[in-house]
Amino acid sequence: MIRRTIRQLREMIKAENGLTPFEDIEINGVVIDSRQVKKNNLFIPLKGEKVDGHQFVEDSIKNGAAAALWQKDVPNPPLHLPVIIVEDTLSALQELARSYRSQLNTRVIGITGSNGKTTTKDITASLLALRYKVQKTEGNFNNHIGLPLTILGLREDTEIAVLEMGMSGKGEIQFLSELACPDVAIITNIGESHLLDLGSREGIADAKLEIIKGLPPQGLVIYHGDEPLLKERICRYEGKLTFKTFGRSEKNTLYPLSIDADNHGSRFKINGHDTLFKLPILGIHNVLNALAAMLAAESFGISFEKMNEAFSTFKLTNMRMEMLEGAKGEKIINDAYNASPTSMKAAIELVSRMTGFSKKILILGDMLELGPQEEDFHYEIGRGINGHGVDYVFTIGTLGKHIARGARQSLPEERVFSFLEKEPLIEEVKKYTDSNTLILVKASRGMRLEEIVKALQ
Repeated sequence: MIRRTIRQLREMIKAENGLTPFEDIEINGVVIDSRQVKKNNLFIPLKGEKVDGHQFVEDSIKNGAAAALWQKDVPNPPLHLPVIIVEDTLSALQELARSYRSQLNTRVIGITGSNGKTTTKDITASLLALRYKVQKTEGNFNNHIGLPLTILGLREDTEIAVLEMGMSGKGEIQFLSELACPDVAIITNIGESHLLDLGSREGIADAKLEIIKGLPPQGLVIYHGDEPLLKERICRYEGKLTFKTFGRSEKNTLYPLSIDADNHGSRFKINGHDTLFKLPILGIHNVLNALAAMLAAESFGISFEKMNEAFSTFKLTNMRMEMLEGAKGEKIINDAYNASPTSMKAAIELVSRMTGFSKKILILGDMLELGPQEEDFHYEIGRGINGHGVDYVFTIGTLGKHIARGARQSLPEERVFSFLEKEPLIEEVKKYTDSNTLILVKASRGMRLEEIVKALQ
């Protein structure tokens, strides 16, 4: 993580005050939460809607922080302490990260997309760790605050950083890309997330392609080649970037020749190689995420033949296709981290393919940020359950009731339940579970369906 003296910090960001008595103090790491302050951190207070971090500056220094920033429009800065006054603390955080990034020899892979960013990030980092010192985005630190913190957390000997880039509106991916300056960019797919802000899948495609703005002229872009919205835009690109594709179609740079899935993961072969790859995570869609990661790792000299070494020990971040056991021995797929129509359909398809269960139950909740057509998207998810071998559907939330409405087109009324509260849903689900039951739990992060998973364990 960043280690710099206050004198060096003043060269990296514009300070509004003199700090001669404190210039030789060294900071080690950056935090924005005063509760997480460790010895010699730089504390950066941010002004939120409800809480202003400036009120914790003095306590943070008392608790071990070596220094802090201070926004100049906030009155009464404690000038007797090592406090650097700046025009805007958030802008200073971002500028500090940009300057630190320019001082590192670390190469960067940036990952964006509507679905699969975190899984692709995790697989990519695992593959690259076969040869390199690797760091990756932790948790959901992928926005205009989280990405700068991730960059400032990079060790100076890190050889490759795998950075996730999220967004909610136009221009945000470009900002993040120009901040991180990736050598390689991955676009996992174009789904329906953020339709509320961007209006159409075309708008989403344009926003995701902003990631190329931060690449060097000879950079590499890896994208989902079966997505026409990406393909047609990239065909119009005039520049020196290299493009590689992954997907199901044989027109892609990398595609699967075969995929065999079971309750423990997937086995697949790829074009041009005889190796049978074994990916110990659920879902055929995760094979496509793996293909994107494999192309990225290959660009850094990792041979396809060695990649099974990384796959053999790979584990997904929690709440992403996480297989758990319930109190009655039932199997629970905890995919409660996020949801969109694309990922919801993939999860339901996964359940339909899994064998060895006498009963299959879906617990599905609201998918957020889908815009004016949100009710229709939910209804179509429910209607599409037909033919997937599902026995019961439970929905939660005001939008979830539209999934139930669609599900009733193919399932008997008495097998579809809709709830607005979790407790009655949990009690009802428990009536239908036994050791031969498979349960899928999925919704957008804001629904916090991990609470249902925990109650069933």
